[in-house]
Amino acid sequence: MKIIPVIDLKNGVVVHARQGNREHYRPINTDLCKSSDVFQVIDAFLGVYGFDTFYIADLNAITHQGDHDRLITEVLTRFPQITFWVDKGYQTYAEDVPFPENILPVLGSESYRNETISEIKAYKNNFILSLDYSNSNTLGAESLFSDSTLWPKNIIIMTLERVGSDYGPDLEKLTEFCKQYPNKNFIAAGGIRNKRDLMALSEAGIHQALVASALHSGAIKTKDIKTTGKKIPR
Repeated sequence: MKIIPVIDLKNGVVVHARQGNREHYRPINTDLCKSSDVFQVIDAFLGVYGFDTFYIADLNAITHQGDHDRLITEVLTRFPQITFWVDKGYQTYAEDVPFPENILPVLGSESYRNETISEIKAYKNNFILSLDYSNSNTLGAESLFSDSTLWPKNIIIMTLERVGSDYGPDLEKLTEFCKQYPNKNFIAAGGIRNKRDLMALSEAGIHQALVASALHSGAIKTKDIKTTGKKIPR
């Protein structure tokens, strides 16, 4: 199981995401890191384990209230050895504007509509898709959920009401995706609490997971990450 730490940026600082209620997110202040400064949070995560991949959600960009482009560029520059998956909401592909080598765009279904799917096709599978759910409802472009020809290899299953909760991952949904589409790599997001959840996900066929709260609280420790580690099938 590969753990990918999550950083949610809002108004210039790292916030604690809880069940998709973005207007109520507050700056991080946890056992792992008392500071909400993004560089200190990344350093704190790296103190737990030598992660080579991080996920960043620019909540301002996702909600059309500005962006963190400059700050994210600083992060990419300071940590060139780390790959950052970045969700900035609705993004359009610009062929003449190359991406930095250590960034991979995350395109979330909640930020697209059926009529803007062409923007996703322009990425030619060089992105990570996030299929976003609120409770049992899909968010955004319906065709992204029904047409698997639009999917890249790597797909996040994001269950927002489980984010920052103690509900546990949505094993039923994740297991069903793995059974229906065995050639895709599905990534769990939302509700992961401890090593037991990581092991259950692995048994269901999930080999990557986005985690924040359980790292901040210490519920998932360095030894847990090491003992659940395994290579991701290619």
